[in-house]
Amino acid sequence: METQETEAYVVDCLRRAGSEVEISAGRVIVELGQPGLGVFVIQNGTVEVFAPEGTRELGPGAVFGGRALREPYGVRTARCVAKTDVRLVAVDRPTVEALRDDDPDFAAALPLD
Repeated sequence: METQETEAYVVDCLRRAGSEVEISAGRVIVELGQPGLGVFVIQNGTVEVFAPEGTRELGPGAVFGGRALREPYGVRTARCVAKTDVRLVAVDRPTVEALRDDDPDFAAALPLD
């Protein structure tokens, strides 16, 4: 699969497996140092990521929160704040792990940054 096609496949799998949540602008979604309990896909809105390597903005279709899933008890390495009102799909760790175990294409493509 090509990169865009692979990213779309991962996002589609996560969207089907997760639950939609709405977060108001200014609210913290992920806090630095907290346990990594899952990943998020942005449906609408903008999320600002404050990480040691710098600050960046993510928009619709972006996946974030995966870095903390690299280890069984990984912690968050960034603070993520809703810059605007956002609608996200939240996918918990056990569901992500099941998707990785059941689908080699998903496992190879899941962004863990």
